[in-house]
Amino acid sequence: MVCVEVVLSQVFFSSWGREIVDNRQGGEADLASINLKLPENYLDQGKIGAFMGWDGIILLDKETDVVAMAAEYMKRVQEKHCCAKCSPGKRGTRVLQDTLARIVNGEGREQDLETIESLSALLDNCKCTLCMTSAIPVFDAVKHFRSDFLAYINGEKKPKTAKAYKDRVTAPCIDRCPAHIDIPTYIEEIKERRHDESLATIREYMPIPAVCGRVCPHPCETGCRRALVDEPVSIMVMKRVASDHEWLHHKQPPMVPKAPTGKNVIVVGAGPAGLTCAYYLALEGHKVKIIDMLNEPGGTVAVGIPDYRMPRHLLRREAEIVEALGVEIEYGVKLGRDVSLRELKEKYDAVFLGTGAFKSKPMGVEGEDQGYDGFSEGGIHYLRAVALNQGMVTPKRVIVVGGGNTAIDCVRVALREGAEESILVYRRTRKEMPAESYEVDDAEEENVKFEFLRNPTRLIVENNKVVGVEVIKMELGEPDDSGRRRPQEVPGSEYVIPCDMVIPAIGQDPDLSYLEDGDYGIEQTRWNSIVTRGGTMMTDNEGVFAGGDCEYGAMTVVLAVGHGRRAARVMHRYLMEGKSVLDDDDAMEDLFSNFGVFDKNENIGIAGGLHREHQPKIDGPERATNYEEIELAMPESQAVREAERCLRCYRVGMVAVS
Repeated sequence: MVCVEVVLSQVFFSSWGREIVDNRQGGEADLASINLKLPENYLDQGKIGAFMGWDGIILLDKETDVVAMAAEYMKRVQEKHCCAKCSPGKRGTRVLQDTLARIVNGEGREQDLETIESLSALLDNCKCTLCMTSAIPVFDAVKHFRSDFLAYINGEKKPKTAKAYKDRVTAPCIDRCPAHIDIPTYIEEIKERRHDESLATIREYMPIPAVCGRVCPHPCETGCRRALVDEPVSIMVMKRVASDHEWLHHKQPPMVPKAPTGKNVIVVGAGPAGLTCAYYLALEGHKVKIIDMLNEPGGTVAVGIPDYRMPRHLLRREAEIVEALGVEIEYGVKLGRDVSLRELKEKYDAVFLGTGAFKSKPMGVEGEDQGYDGFSEGGIHYLRAVALNQGMVTPKRVIVVGGGNTAIDCVRVALREGAEESILVYRRTRKEMPAESYEVDDAEEENVKFEFLRNPTRLIVENNKVVGVEVIKMELGEPDDSGRRRPQEVPGSEYVIPCDMVIPAIGQDPDLSYLEDGDYGIEQTRWNSIVTRGGTMMTDNEGVFAGGDCEYGAMTVVLAVGHGRRAARVMHRYLMEGKSVLDDDDAMEDLFSNFGVFDKNENIGIAGGLHREHQPKIDGPERATNYEEIELAMPESQAVREAERCLRCYRVGMVAVS
């Protein structure tokens, strides 16, 4: 869905953000933007006439009946989304629903408007934010469209319903999560010690909670409103709590696939995107097979994330859960080498490409393409060789170039593989490193050395063997497109750092060589990734879908999971209806993501001081001698305390399609 910026000249009325923009009587054509984003159209069903949600009303079509929309909105809030776990929310939304229905049906009285306005104090006492925020657009409607309400009350107006209304519940954390997991619900279930139900909630959106409970960069926490009070809830760890409870108690997941559809699907790649796609397709009753070039599941997670962060036995368990749904996994099969895409298309009803990004980016320095002893092909190749015991010998003094999580993993693994000194060279400062800050802290604790504001210029070689790397000092200039200050060379500052091995870890690209042996009609970007269409995850080749690193470039595990789930949903519709289209859930997810749910400037209005709980951890540099998991399971009592910090920040949004 294509989003366009909504400017004042396009808005007839807006109360969003408590800022009133009223152009119902005309207004200036050159007014500045109100800095909101909504799509012009809702899928192919029509234009969006209005949006009603947690912070007000946005009216784009003056013909939209705001009163009728408010009545429909509150009906859905009360009947679909209200949890009814607290009296203020249950009672308040029901009164609003009944009162608005009576007005729209021509049975209202002027006193009804006072009744609506009086409910604000009651709803402020709700257990969560869903009901109290859902009432805001209704209060705004009564205040700013009072004459329309009176017209109904006086019998001067009849309802004019929109072509369609589309609603969905969200939360700031849900919106920031690429898999759109119902985070407040699974945290509430942890709080109530209902671990099985919590895990079931998670698996509605993600099938690999043990993985995402350990190595997810938790973008959800950047949208946690609790952070505006004290600290964000430890959302990622709560996921691990639910997952750990299952495997530690030797429980088997209860999922049961639907009846067989007779459709056969092939998934290429057993990484997070592929496993996720296969999982949800299998639940729909499709027969799914996965092929993978490795000899174990997990893709980059298996061979690119060390066991001290992500134990592989748990990754294998996640794959076994997918297999238990009837999914077949065949290892050691590489697309383009052992089988062609054309062959897969002929044999299966649909194909999903989740081939990852295993191709290291070059540094662009003198000598890196000469095949010198001691120069690694790339960080992901080094980690893979170590993980698979492929005879990688780590010398005494290792230099790793880069600032991301892969680079950090490389310098830490080098120590565990026997390096006496492991040095990370990065062209910016620690502040600009894309790696997770706690991973950098851990590396420091393990005695990794850092050379900041340094950039390699050439390899120093003796007898065809790397003996050092020349670096040049850098200084930070103006910000680049990423928002980080651009590093600039300091002329004449070159010097040599002695070493026995250099590992470039500056990023990975997808390897799409399997597309070179035929004209498959699949468009690729200039970054060598696959292009998919309109959020459907389908390529230009009918029936071929793609997601994860091969579609987006090297990404996070949770983004790959989101891709796999979206692809499975669209593929299911393609298999059963012959159309690769988005449904309402997809469309509303995209709408919220573009619109934005989290307000970093919001005044929460509650006392803070309940600080974040931290899971136990093995400390000390001695941990760099082994691959034992560093971060340990959070005890149940501690997990409950952390779950109690969640504010349950649900919001409901609804569009009127005209």
